Amino acid sequence: MNRLELSGLAARPAQVWGGIRLVPLVREQPVEGLRLHRVLHTGYGNGVVDVGPRTRYTSYIPHGFVADWSGEGAQSAAYGTQLGAGPGAPAGNPPPRTARLQRHHHRMTKRQPGDRLRFLPLHLALEGYLALHFGGPVVAWEEWSRQALRDGLSPRAEDAYLGWSVRGLGDALRAFEIHPGQCGVMVYAADALAAAFVTPHPDDYRLLHPSLIEDLYGELVHQYALYGAPVPEFAARIPDGPRLGTLAGLRAAALAQEREWAEAHDTLFARELLDTSYTFDRVYRMGSFTLWRLLPPFLRNGEGRHIGETITDHKGQVAYLKTFRLSEAQIRRGHLLHRLSDADWRLARAAEALGTSEEELVRRIRAAGFETLLRARA
Repeated sequence: MNRLELSGLAARPAQVWGGIRLVPLVREQPVEGLRLHRVLHTGYGNGVVDVGPRTRYTSYIPHGFVADWSGEGAQSAAYGTQLGAGPGAPAGNPPPRTARLQRHHHRMTKRQPGDRLRFLPLHLALEGYLALHFGGPVVAWEEWSRQALRDGLSPRAEDAYLGWSVRGLGDALRAFEIHPGQCGVMVYAADALAAAFVTPHPDDYRLLHPSLIEDLYGELVHQYALYGAPVPEFAARIPDGPRLGTLAGLRAAALAQEREWAEAHDTLFARELLDTSYTFDRVYRMGSFTLWRLLPPFLRNGEGRHIGETITDHKGQVAYLKTFRLSEAQIRRGHLLHRLSDADWRLARAAEALGTSEEELVRRIRAAGFETLLRARA
């Protein structure tokens, strides 16, 4: 288990639109040797993604990213992104799209000609969450049905909302400026962290920034944006003093306010992302860079609300990051599956570890949507 560190990135004062808060992340220096660009998919709708032998899932796939470590300069720049309703884009508030495990088709990651790798943003993370203990019970304990032993947790499905339907997100992305050196953004809905997005180079971020409107967001984020009240805007408060009599003094005071905001953001707003211990699952090595999938510990104390994927360099510096906020119900399901697996799928042992009765554990399993795994009881 390791923590996520955003070294080399600094937060700039927030930009607020209603209940949406965007916090720009800037780098003093781009990450050398890696660029991202976008691969457009035809139309909007379901696509099919391979997750292993004889296993796939279908999900909304608006675009793919290509990580390029070939060092070919301008040819590696991002392209093909615009903010607005493109051909086939959903009108109004589209319904949630569903990620569902199915059977075999495309690969999750695919090597491209040269030093390039195509991958699907957020789908590495979603696949990791959907596949949690996917095989189900490994021993034929009497509590579990034949279906549980034969098929495991198949199929599992989770709903997510398109960015188009997150109230205020499109307006915020369209209205606010992109800072010089900006390589990322933290997106908040009602001051709950909805997503983090980081790129290795400012040019990549500038052209991939609008793709945030096409990404997937959790149900909780949609609800917070729809029902939450407007959040307070950032306001610099510079106390009067003798040093403000010069332009240099005023500039120094403004920079001090920026530093205070960055420290407050890391301490208060981004704490739930940065203070969590994650499991890093290596997906692909790309020269001196590595693509990882990250999963939280699924604890019930509020720690670990985000899944995601990241690319790090040989020093561990984050070059790319994209996260997805889980709902409370999704965290409970992950927590329950971990406890069952740790107990070798013995209900009595799992109930003891959870400090509850076997009957209450059965009720929780049914409430989590795993009723078909249980053997019918008289």
